[in-house]
Amino acid sequence: MSLQIITQHTTDGVNARALANDVDVQTLDLEGLERIDLNFPKFTDGRAFSQAFVLRRRGFGGDIRAHGDVLIDQLLQMQRSGFSSAVLRDDQDAAHGEKLLTHYKAFYQGDAVQPVPNFAQVA
Repeated sequence: MSLQIITQHTTDGVNARALANDVDVQTLDLEGLERIDLNFPKFTDGRAFSQAFVLRRRGFGGDIRAHGDVLIDQLLQMQRSGFSSAVLRDDQDAAHGEKLLTHYKAFYQGDAVQPVPNFAQVA
């Protein structure tokens, strides 16, 4: 899964739900949802990373979008946590963010996207 970088947040006609970062996503009804918007009220608040990870573990296959105080140096961790799109803060360079996402080709440990650790994958 590759993270899509978005420069402007839209509410394009999909069945989406915006969540505060203190919502317990373990009990959230995912039926019919196409996108879940997770908020970063400030870049130092990482609760949305945990929410995205739990949503992927629960089997949510739709778009998980980060918005709020989103910086390019968070993008790789967002992708590994299960986010599929991110709306950057206005002062962030989307082209530089794209480059950062290609910096590493693989990771040793598993994550929300590739749960099997690299060392445990059969060649």
